[in-house]
Amino acid sequence: MNIFDYTIPAKDEDLTALLEHKNIKIVRIVSSNDLEPKVYTQGEDEWVVVLEGKATILINNEPNILSKGDALFIPSNTPHKIIEVANGTLWLAVHIY
Repeated sequence: MNIFDYTIPAKDEDLTALLEHKNIKIVRIVSSNDLEPKVYTQGEDEWVVVLEGKATILINNEPNILSKGDALFIPSNTPHKIIEVANGTLWLAVHIY
């Protein structure tokens, strides 16, 4: 599999699990700019990096602007929401259980 071989979804996001091993899950996320407003609160820690594109994630009412190469750690049980995303933004998310 080539991480850059993907199609941009018309709506929301496309998630592809790349690896699940022990306490780690690595997911490729491809975002459209037409996202359903949703607050995520996950039971595991998450580290995300933007490989292509740009996005703004709201955490504790603070916007975190991420561009290509930027990474962000989101502790478990932390509500967060994507408030803006460029069409075709490519993410790598590492979930740590």
